[in-house]
Parts: sequence; structure tokens; C-alpha cells
Amino acid sequence: MLHNYYGTSPLRKILIICVKDWQVTMIIYCLLSITLVLAIYSLYLVGKAGGKLFSAANSYLLLGLSLGVFLYFYGTWVYLSIYTKYVFGSLLVVALLVYVLRKRYPVARPVPRWKRRSNGILAVLFVLLSILYFTGTTGKPDTVELAFPFKSGNYFVLQGGKGLPTNVFHFSLRGAIYAMDIVKLNSQGQRATKVFSRHLDDYLIYGDTIYAPCDGLVVSAFSSNPDNIPPAMNRGPKNTNQVLLETPGYFVFVGHLKMGSVVVHEGQYVKQGDALGCVGNSGFSTEPHLHIQVHAKETGVPWYLGKPLYIRFNGRSYLLNEVIHVR
Repeated sequence: MLHNYYGTSPLRKILIICVKDWQVTMIIYCLLSITLVLAIYSLYLVGKAGGKLFSAANSYLLLGLSLGVFLYFYGTWVYLSIYTKYVFGSLLVVALLVYVLRKRYPVARPVPRWKRRSNGILAVLFVLLSILYFTGTTGKPDTVELAFPFKSGNYFVLQGGKGLPTNVFHFSLRGAIYAMDIVKLNSQGQRATKVFSRHLDDYLIYGDTIYAPCDGLVVSAFSSNPDNIPPAMNRGPKNTNQVLLETPGYFVFVGHLKMGSVVVHEGQYVKQGDALGCVGNSGFSTEPHLHIQVHAKETGVPWYLGKPLYIRFNGRSYLLNEVIHVR
């Protein structure tokens, strides 16, 4: 049984932190590796398919295509480069075209019934998950119109969507089913100079100025918590540096701000486009990003327990792994 973290020796604390950091780092590399391996496997399945189009022997084709589409939407391509996603999508289309356009089909080997069934079940699962990428499982959400909180550049929805299954991490948090985590991309489609880095400045979004996405009253604003060194997720005395805006109809929360960067104060009224602070890595965060969530204003209810609202930036909604171009 593990001892309480705060009751351990300094050496043991260091060891616990190192183990946790190693686990987070390995998760990032594992997710990227799984994406790449399964992408290659999906192309292999399409190439393996034999017999005439839509024949019983083509359960491999259906599985390969459905897996490929699923990976295109859900894959962790951004850890390498977002352009790898587009390359993979192009290769999948080319593989399908080659299959459809070839004049002669190889003689298909008999596929056992159990294999056809398992391929079919997996294909249906991947198709269902691909549909849920767009629809979510929360029904038609109430929306809120906001201005995008950055001025220029290419940004990326690292986490977001309409509840499950795309926004699984935020869905597990109290009332944050439509929250979004946003990072910035460089010209190579990368969020950082490496797959993983312990240097905050290697992340493109670190230090970016955050602008008010709407007019509102500042009801909470502080930035006294230190920024975590990735992939640490230490909670400061006040959890995370933040700004909370109140409007007549809803609350807007932005978190994980940079230490000492918040330039507004409680009781101040800000206009859309006013600077709020800078992106950091404070609170429960493994790497620099902007966390934003919106809740309807309800009498007698804390802001975070109000009805969550689905965000639309400048008249458009965005889903997991989508790029937001700002000019």
C-alpha cells in the first residue's frame, strides 16, 4: 500500500513525480505509435482484399476502410504533424481507387465464417464511432456564439466535441462535456518542436495572448500559480490560473494561463477583443494549451453547474482534431 504523498520523504516524492511523468510521456508516444501502426494495417487490409467488389471475401476491404476512416478522425496525428493525417487519407483513397479500377481481381482465398463475422462486427463498430464523431451522444446541444480568443495563426482542437466519444476526458469532468482544449500549430503542422518536450517555449501556443471572446464582467481572475514543466500536472493553491467572465446569459471560463500574465481584475468590465492574459501550463495540465468552457447562467447555481453550452467561434463550430485558421 502506498504511503500518502505528502507524508513521504523528499527522495520518495521525487521518485513518485518521475514515475508519473514517465507514464504521461509513454502515453503520448504509445498513442502516436498505435495511430501509425493501425494506419499501416488499414492500408494493408485494403490491399489484401481479394475477389470482386462487395463479395463475401471482401470483409477485409470493409474493415480496412472503416478502420482508416476512424483513424482519420480520431488518430493522434498532431503529435507528429497534422499533415500526416492528410497524407494517410490520400493513401487510403488511392488504395481504394486502385482496388476499384483494376481490371482483374486475384482469386480470393476462402475466408472462414468466423473471420468474416469478426471483420464485419469491427467494421460496424468503426463506422458507428465515425458517425458519432459528428453527432456525439448528447443530442442537439444549445450553442453560444463567441469570437475566437486569438488574433492570428493556425490552431488545433486537441480535445473537444459533442460529448462522448470525442470529448471523453472533459466528459468525465463535472459539467464540462463541451469544453475545448486548443493548441497552436507551426508551418509544419506541429504543436511543438518535438513529439514531447520538457521546455515550455517549445510549445507554439505558450505565451500567446488570450483575448476576450465576448463582452463581460470579470468575476474571477488570478495567475499566481506556477507553470508546470511538462508532463507534470501539479495543482497550485488555487488549482489553475484563470479568468471567468459573466454575461447576461452565460459564463465563459478560460484556464491554464501563464503565471503572472493575467492583466484584468475582478469587477472589471471587458469588451470583446480586450487582452485577458497569456496561455500557460498551470493547474491540471500536461502541456501548454488554452482550456475554454461555457455554461448557461442559472439563478442560485454555481457557474460550473449551469447547463454546458457548445461553443461556436465566429459562426462556426469545431470538433476534435480540427484546425482553426485565423487570419
